[in-house]
Amino acid sequence: MDLKEIQNLIKFVANSGVAEVKLEMDDVKITIRTTLETNVTEATYVQQLPAQAALPQAAVPQVTAPTVVSVTPEAPAANDSKYITIKSPIIGTFYRKPSPDKPVFTEVGSSISKGDVLCVIEAMKLFNEIESEVSGKIVKILVDDMSPVEFDQPLFLVDPS
Repeated sequence: MDLKEIQNLIKFVANSGVAEVKLEMDDVKITIRTTLETNVTEATYVQQLPAQAALPQAAVPQVTAPTVVSVTPEAPAANDSKYITIKSPIIGTFYRKPSPDKPVFTEVGSSISKGDVLCVIEAMKLFNEIESEVSGKIVKILVDDMSPVEFDQPLFLVDPS
């Protein structure tokens, strides 16, 4: 396996959404890990050579992980500090509607009160209504409909004023 094939494999894995790939062949072991939140790809490349056929260090191909450059706009982060984040209390699948033929619970710009149902999260075939603990106005919905969510994952931004 040459360096070009390894680079193509790294690009393919990074774009596929897979968290980790391990590939072992006769003389090569490759582990590629990606972190979906920050789109970081980490590649570990190990080439095992017999002791008699050891090559000089310059002849062994080296693969390094791509440099991570995080671009975060400073101004919007400061603006988001005045908003309250409503987070998922459980792991499951996020739904904006109570059923496919019903309207969504809330939209961006909607006013909400404490106790209003904002969404439903399905966990193990149980549909759990997620109620607002604050009153205010929905500024942003952070999760797509029918997406998996983790515990404590931000779902909504609410302007309490």
